[in-house]
Amino acid sequence: MILLVGGEKGGSGKSCLAQNIAVYFAKEKDASVMLVDCDPQKTTSDWIQARHSAPNLPWINCVQLYGKIRYELLSFENHYDYVVVDCGGQDSTTLRAAMSVASHVLLPLRPKRRDLKTLPHMEELVSSCQMVNPRMIPRVVLTQCPSLPNQAGRILESKDVCRSYNLAVLNSVTFSRNLYDDSEECGESVLEIEGDSKAAQEIRNIISEITSIAVEEEDGVRGSEIGWQAVG
Repeated sequence: MILLVGGEKGGSGKSCLAQNIAVYFAKEKDASVMLVDCDPQKTTSDWIQARHSAPNLPWINCVQLYGKIRYELLSFENHYDYVVVDCGGQDSTTLRAAMSVASHVLLPLRPKRRDLKTLPHMEELVSSCQMVNPRMIPRVVLTQCPSLPNQAGRILESKDVCRSYNLAVLNSVTFSRNLYDDSEECGESVLEIEGDSKAAQEIRNIISEITSIAVEEEDGVRGSEIGWQAVG
């Protein structure tokens, strides 16, 4: 699996999400993981340095890559169970190269107008990359959502806006919680600081939903192949 966390809007928590997903696979799945930092701000690289200074935390491999990284990612896929890519908040050669080989693409957006304004361009980007990589499974995920009950309508409306641009959106979301910032500062994930917290469950829900979508789409492809074989 090559899972890309990217998009055009900065500040939506892409690095935090990529880090927590990588820890989930390494810690709860006991899998080999390569975390690829493609963000010029090097947020994930700084996080991994803090992490590697703590000997009690599971080791996660991490490299920095930029530009035409298609073949590097394919090489990592052959040597690791999961490749998690953290891309910066802008359209770039790096983002498009990663999307050309990614099996899953998560597009984090906050339920805010300035984030939703990027949707027309994201629709164009996803459509053009799917022509090269038709097996790519893209999903918008709403992040840093307000937790007040009277703000639930904003989340639902934001999901509807995403769908209006033909971009599927996960049911799972992340809420604005201090635990995400606290864990990132010390090179950990919310799964490690408080494994039974609401934040940790949010990460598990996102991964569970992505996995179930992948299984459903794979079953659909197999069903189509069986149908064509029957016709033949």
